[in-house]
Amino acid sequence: MNKGSLSFQTVKRKQIVDDVVEQLQKKISLGELGPGMQIPTEPELMNQFGVGRSTIREAVRVLVHAGLLEKKQGHGTFVCEQKTMKEPLDYRLRRAEILEVYEVRRMMELEAARLAALRRDDDDLRTMRELLDRRQHALADGKMSDYLDADIAYHIAVVAATKNAVLMDLYRTFTDVIRQALENLMNDPEPKNQYSLQHEKIYEAIRDRDPHAAEMYSIQHLDGTKLELQQHMGDK
Repeated sequence: MNKGSLSFQTVKRKQIVDDVVEQLQKKISLGELGPGMQIPTEPELMNQFGVGRSTIREAVRVLVHAGLLEKKQGHGTFVCEQKTMKEPLDYRLRRAEILEVYEVRRMMELEAARLAALRRDDDDLRTMRELLDRRQHALADGKMSDYLDADIAYHIAVVAATKNAVLMDLYRTFTDVIRQALENLMNDPEPKNQYSLQHEKIYEAIRDRDPHAAEMYSIQHLDGTKLELQQHMGDK
């Protein structure tokens, strides 16, 4: 792809460095800026993004530190080969678009619910039941921080029931980003009451060793939450 054909959106939000980093990283992740390609020059990027030189330099510095870009003295800045990328996953997630994180979360949780229904043991069920009760009590009492703690712990318990240590490690890296997104939805209690039913149904499906029902109720919960996030972001 010719770098001259690339286009970016003018940055409007407050955290302009993060926004520039996010857009550049997305071009790299999706292959629009492939390994070995030179990114546009500072003046070109300043014009495309509508920001100053210091913003562009800081964004490039972040991506160089992450191992995504490499500066070659006298030649410009280039996209690194994928094998040289060294950024930890939790760092990467901090800059990710939340809806993209939710799409990956959906993939993991659907498989987790299915496997949990096939592999759970009695200890898993006791843990899930305790966390669901704690979640509901915190919601009824209006203790939102306790509610979020119990909600996330419940989903971790479902993943733990898969007995897949790699999936568990991956899911844990997502929890901080998921919590941040959920904190943004705390002003409206209605959706949380609505999704309590799906949480109960997921538990019952896992208890009854019904992987298809576990997947179905997970889809209802996750797609509903994603739609709510989209609406929330659209209202900003």
